[in-house]
Amino acid sequence: MKAGLIAAGLGGRLSRGGLTMPKPLVPVAGRVLVDYVLGAATAAGVGQIACIVNEQSRGIEEHCRRHWPQIEFEFVRRTTPSSMESLFALRPLLDRERFLLLTVDAVFAPVVLREFLHAAGNYMAADGVLALSAFVDDEKPLRARIAPDGRITALGADAEESTLVTAGFYVFEPVIFSEIPAARLAGFTALRQFLGHLLQEGYRLYGERIAKTVDVDRPQDIAAAEAFVRSGFTS
Repeated sequence: MKAGLIAAGLGGRLSRGGLTMPKPLVPVAGRVLVDYVLGAATAAGVGQIACIVNEQSRGIEEHCRRHWPQIEFEFVRRTTPSSMESLFALRPLLDRERFLLLTVDAVFAPVVLREFLHAAGNYMAADGVLALSAFVDDEKPLRARIAPDGRITALGADAEESTLVTAGFYVFEPVIFSEIPAARLAGFTALRQFLGHLLQEGYRLYGERIAKTVDVDRPQDIAAAEAFVRSGFTS
């Protein structure tokens, strides 16, 4: 399975905390952030990754190619206003078959992604499978409510009672790209809005529970992620 990696964010909250390097290259427990995702992808057998980086960032492509020669990379250099538009920019590289979508700011045990992909393969009729976690340490988590069969029945404000939140990686069928014109016409500015639109339009979205992941968006998240890594991804 081919993967798309969104690494185009400007990391504004991290830079305001004094971290001036591109977000994917922020060090966490002796490794840069992007290496956690790429290590998990490699462990899961993913050998092709289409990655989008912003035009202001430097060194990300060089780092990836130097440290991960076993991965076949395709890079798109474009500054986008949101993760949604970053996904849309990757469409030409991902629109042939079911694909994995990754974000660069999630830290998790490598086995988690492999197990998620195995489970996602059981949802043959799904248009999308979202990784969901019960660990919440985000300023604006996207909550999801699921039915007993795993189908997502509500996202966001309609699922505020749920203990499950999206964890930053997904499996999608290329059919979701047919909703790009509608998303732009509606003025959506975030990936979470696009996901809500897919659900509202009747796309078959499922949720798969995974183990803990830590999002690194703020300077204080780095300490939490480092403690998580040093615990062996257990606490």
